[in-house]
Amino acid sequence: MSDLPPYPPIEPTTFDLIIIGTGLPESVISAAASAVGKSVLHLDPNPFYGSHFASLSIPDITYFLNSHSTVSSDDHDLTTHPLYSEVEISNSAPELLNEHSRKFNLDLSGPRVLFCADQSVDLMLKSGASQYVEFKSIDASFVGDGDGKLWSVPDSRAAIFKDKSLGLMEKNQLMRFFKLVQGHLSKNEHEDNNMKISEEDLEIPFVEFLTTMKLPQKIKSMILYAIAMADYDQENTEGSKDLLKTKDGINRLALYNSSVGRFQNALGALIYPIYGQGELPQAFCRRAAVKGCIYVLRMPVISLLKDEDSGSYKGVRLASGQDIFSNKLVLDPSFTVPGTLATPPSEQLPECLLAYNPTDVNRKVSRGICITKSSLKPNLPNFMVVYPPKSLFPEQVAAIRVLQLGGSLAVCPSGMFVLYFSALCADADQGKKLLHATLNALQKLLDSENAESSLTIQGRDAEEVKPTILWSALYVQDLVMGQYGSISSTIMPDGNLNYTDLLDTTEKLFHKIYPNEEFFPETTSPEDCEDDAGLTLET
Repeated sequence: MSDLPPYPPIEPTTFDLIIIGTGLPESVISAAASAVGKSVLHLDPNPFYGSHFASLSIPDITYFLNSHSTVSSDDHDLTTHPLYSEVEISNSAPELLNEHSRKFNLDLSGPRVLFCADQSVDLMLKSGASQYVEFKSIDASFVGDGDGKLWSVPDSRAAIFKDKSLGLMEKNQLMRFFKLVQGHLSKNEHEDNNMKISEEDLEIPFVEFLTTMKLPQKIKSMILYAIAMADYDQENTEGSKDLLKTKDGINRLALYNSSVGRFQNALGALIYPIYGQGELPQAFCRRAAVKGCIYVLRMPVISLLKDEDSGSYKGVRLASGQDIFSNKLVLDPSFTVPGTLATPPSEQLPECLLAYNPTDVNRKVSRGICITKSSLKPNLPNFMVVYPPKSLFPEQVAAIRVLQLGGSLAVCPSGMFVLYFSALCADADQGKKLLHATLNALQKLLDSENAESSLTIQGRDAEEVKPTILWSALYVQDLVMGQYGSISSTIMPDGNLNYTDLLDTTEKLFHKIYPNEEFFPETTSPEDCEDDAGLTLET
């Protein structure tokens, strides 16, 4: 390892916990363990924070995807296995992008947003990590179709009234439905019983309940896929892999509804961290460092140490040659534990600890990133689009989510835009088909906007203003479950838009590692006085 910087020896040489990898789950566990007084050494072989949750430049994300889609050739006992496949990277403007390549912060696990009222925001406020991140509101949400049309998703009564794409009857139906949901969620004991949804209706498929409300198909699609964020086709009640019950759908609507207006200067329900999602693991790492955690980047671990008497794990050997000891170890999911130390199947995370549904175990997530030089919608830089199942092609079984971000979020240079899109898939072939269909749909939107723009620009070559996809990366990511033992491993980014399930799993893993410790205990000590500061939202 001659390319390693000359690190001085790490002191002390014994810790309560060693963590390898700085992804979001590992960083949260590091901050939580440090907060309850555990001594933590946090290592990462990469030169950056975030691992599979990082935000990277064009050269770095290209290298990361390519290097993590092949079997590791390092002659180490602790090896990595490929978690990405079918990597396709295209660059149609190399000179332009080379000039600005370091001005991009591209999310490996996109698209991701945070609901203003979701668990990740609450955890950041409770832990104090919120003081290290700034957020910006997502301007709008849309539902798309295969004809290149985008339908606005109203997120409040006022938005319903203002929406010109909805007819008067549709507005009345939607208002009546939201009034029923708000009445059901109300804690007012004197609320009219007619405003409560029956226990019987709460147990039926959500799509059936929406049908009984006589909502038109367009409105049902908005509620199911752009507000309740259902992953799979809900209309196929017989064969759907992941059918939402009404009670689950109502809970998701409640999250969306409570997110609108939680922060005074947030326009809607969704927010995004300035500089990219990679800021979140860094924020928890900074919080851990304040509590005494030691960080060392660019430091590979070449082997795990085994106690010869008990045969159990006792420490790690670093690429610098130093041996470090600990009682427990948490690994990034890309690492393969040597057979003699591997966790027995009986100690793999039980179903209650999984971030994924049991049916997700053999699934993958197809992800795509595009860089364009114009917005999918004029004068609107930051917004989300959902393509419901079957909206792009008949065999499309999963919803596709697209997130466009502009230069105001510091993820790309001014005048350019980053598009993220993803969908759950059963295998790599299905994933590739979903990605290419999405790419075609986005290109159709860009061409449509270009046609309108060219009509308003006189005396210029239409080809000169034609928006193009400057760069793209398509890839399929494995969904890997974590495991618990003296050696634990975390999970890969899931297919959700937010981090709620992933953080639930991370908290449960923390409690398995430290069953008698509180997950980020409340504190009023002077050095934590700024923990109560609210979330910073740029207008």
